[in-house]
Amino acid sequence: MVEHVREVLGDPTTVLFTLLRVAVVYLVLLAYLRLSGKRVLGQMTPLDLLTLLLLSNVVQNAMIGPDNSLVGGLLGAGLLLALDRLLSQSPLRRSFLGHPTLLVHDGKPIPDNLLREGVDLEELMAALREHGVGHLEDVLSAVLEVDGTISVVPRDHLLPKRLRKVRSSRNR
Repeated sequence: MVEHVREVLGDPTTVLFTLLRVAVVYLVLLAYLRLSGKRVLGQMTPLDLLTLLLLSNVVQNAMIGPDNSLVGGLLGAGLLLALDRLLSQSPLRRSFLGHPTLLVHDGKPIPDNLLREGVDLEELMAALREHGVGHLEDVLSAVLEVDGTISVVPRDHLLPKRLRKVRSSRNR
């Protein structure tokens, strides 16, 4: 029985080292992505997509090593999903994801934050236009969120909207 299980699952040492390699590669790549900034994780350009696809291919052998078996692949995939679930529910989640960054305050861009996050003025203006804002001075705040998107709060959101009276048969 034990020999049959060993035949199906493989050598326990190989399985253990496969799990260890997958965990190490996952955590190192997570750190690399965190260091590369939020914009990498936002809307991907063709260059970002290509980098991500090639990155997965580059680390494949580092994760699975000599174990190209079905069981090795399934163990690696299962551990990746388990680590993702564990870290997404962990108190450490915030340190991996980072914090939102204020890019514009009261109509004025914050150059240090733009530079640190790798957002140029053209990209910022494109995000403003997507939110229906044409000029920086019309922005109360713009924030680079942890998922790489830019949230915009226009200055006019503070102004009360003019309400129109609606005539109905009940008002007569």
